[in-house]
Amino acid sequence: MKRSYKLAGLITLVVVALDQATKAWILANIILYTTHPVIPDFFNIVHVLNKGAAFGFLNRSDITWQTYLFFATTAMAVVLILHLLRAALEEDTTLICGLGLILGGAIGNLIDRIRFGEVVDFLDFHYGDLHWPAFNVADIAITLGSVALMAAFLRARKAPPEE
Repeated sequence: MKRSYKLAGLITLVVVALDQATKAWILANIILYTTHPVIPDFFNIVHVLNKGAAFGFLNRSDITWQTYLFFATTAMAVVLILHLLRAALEEDTTLICGLGLILGGAIGNLIDRIRFGEVVDFLDFHYGDLHWPAFNVADIAITLGSVALMAAFLRARKAPPEE
């Protein structure tokens, strides 16, 4: 098995395990729609459900098709990630790690969609009147993975052509 599959697979498993463990803790210990301040006026632990995607996109109760859209989007993302891993150079660790993070995050949120029809979010940051939508470990992994992908693609673009 290629090193890229092993590394990305390990990262994926760690992300899914952390994501699901933190969500299980929230489900067992935090009442739905409650807020627990951790750092007053900045950070709370909450328990909210999100039918939509990042930043509450399509998080509406008056539509039901968004769940199918996110199933399809996740399936396409998995296929694309596996293709990119197959094509990745073994030494491009940034790309491989980024793909593993995105895959782990996508699977973590997909598990919630399959189990509950929506995603459990619990990290809530705010400052003054500014309020960031609640998110979870899977969302962090997807964000970090996206940054890693951008860095890998920019580095590849700047690399001198091989002769």
